[in-house]
Amino acid sequence: MKLLYAGLALLAAAVAAPALAQTAAYPNRPIRFVVPFAPGGNADTVSRTAGQKVAEAIGQQVVIDNRSGANGNIGMEIVARAAPDGYTIVLGYIANVAIAPSLVSRLPYDPVKDYAPITLLATASNILVVHSSVSARTLKELIALSKAKPKSINFSSAGVASVGHLTGELFNTVAGADFQHVPYKGSAQGVIDLVAGQIQMLIGGMSSVMPHVKGGRLRAIAVTGAQRSPAAPDVPTVAESLLPGFEATAWYGALAPAGTPRAIVTLLHSEFAKALALPDVKQRLENLGYVIVASPPDVFAAYIKTEIVKWAKVVKASGAKAE
Repeated sequence: MKLLYAGLALLAAAVAAPALAQTAAYPNRPIRFVVPFAPGGNADTVSRTAGQKVAEAIGQQVVIDNRSGANGNIGMEIVARAAPDGYTIVLGYIANVAIAPSLVSRLPYDPVKDYAPITLLATASNILVVHSSVSARTLKELIALSKAKPKSINFSSAGVASVGHLTGELFNTVAGADFQHVPYKGSAQGVIDLVAGQIQMLIGGMSSVMPHVKGGRLRAIAVTGAQRSPAAPDVPTVAESLLPGFEATAWYGALAPAGTPRAIVTLLHSEFAKALALPDVKQRLENLGYVIVASPPDVFAAYIKTEIVKWAKVVKASGAKAE
């Protein structure tokens, strides 16, 4: 029996040796960083900014591979099916990782089982703004107005089941508000209609609305993150304004295929964390409204599970369906 155990131990060591050797040599060729969206957007900015610094540190290229389509699900599926060797990773976004499981009936990947989380890179608050003609100046006044005149306040978002839409539905659920959603195909036209006074409220990204806030055409009411945004430090959070514990942020994280060696995941986390801590990276992302996180793999994994449960309730309450 001892000979049998000894033989099995030698066999296991022989099988593990190549994997250990591969991990020790990692990385010895370029890393493919799949971004499930078109170039030029927020996801692209985060991935390229961090990826470039990681490449400089490890001495290998981090090649950004934009694979848009199916609302980002194509890129996610590509990496779910990739070899778990650390040479293919993906930028996970809240919509594809946390919201899609309850929205898409036949999602071609499992956001928990098919990936090894590397790190939550950064979060970005949405901002709630109203047209200057709306009398409310605080969140408390705005919600009171919506209760007094149900569905009198229309809010736009970038589309059905977008983060902005579901954040508005979360307001309706948590605060007992009655905001009426008006979906747009993308955020640009919604901003135009808001500035023109055809829509009363918008929940969305800061970059497109802050110039109008500074110009006096729009009024910033609150940001949806757990802390104030570096892009709008004078605007209070929803939590401090009225609803303690409220948080609804867009977020971006790096994931590898499930089965990627733990040593590689740890190394990638370390390199991304160091990249995000660099002063020029930190300044650039914060100027764009991002809050840098760089959480460890286990913390990110737990966060994903929490977010899936949270947004499943919101999707169900809203009745939203994938378009």
